[in-house]
Amino acid sequence: MAYKIGDECISCGACASECPVNAISEGDGKYEINPDTCISCGSCAGVCPVGAPKEE
Repeated sequence: MAYKIGDECISCGACASECPVNAISEGDGKYEINPDTCISCGSCAGVCPVGAPKEE
């Protein structure tokens, strides 16, 4: 299952720089994960200071 970034996102960008497949990009007011690219590694969740990325 791919990860999804919730509304808790504070747009710090920590997750995007950690993603090994570049599945995360800046969206409208928060970062977004492309579910077709995401490999469900959890790297984004491990670095997020507010726990916004969660497995769907």
